Amino acid sequence: MKTPLTDIKKALENTLLNDGPMEQLLYEYEFEEILPELVETLSEDKDDYLYAITTHKNDITGTEDTAMVLITATGETHINELARDKLKEIWDGAYIRNMKQLIPDYAKQLHEGDLPMNGLKIVH
Repeated sequence: MKTPLTDIKKALENTLLNDGPMEQLLYEYEFEEILPELVETLSEDKDDYLYAITTHKNDITGTEDTAMVLITATGETHINELARDKLKEIWDGAYIRNMKQLIPDYAKQLHEGDLPMNGLKIVH
C-alpha cells in the first residue's frame, strides 16, 4: 500500500524542520549503492554540493522513516543528521524558508516513487 502524501509531508517536516531523527539503515538501503552515481552527477553538473532525501514506511513501527545524504564537491559525504546540519550551515539563515518551500515538492516526488535530489552552487 502506498504511503499517503500527507504522511510523507509530515515525516519530512518533522525531520527537516523539527530536527526529528533519521534512520541509518534507510540511508544504507537507499543511498550507499547509488553514492557513485550521485558523486558523478555532482561532478557532471559542476555543483558544489548535492543532497538527496528519502522516506520509507517502517513495517515494524508503522511510521515513516527518513534518510538524507549530502555530498560536497570534494567527495565528502554527510549522512542523515550531519547532512541536515551541513545544509543548514550552507543555507545559513535561509534553511527554514527554503525547506518550507521545498518539502511539498519533495513529498510529491517521493509519493510518485522518485528520489528528490538537488545540486547547489555557491555564489562567491
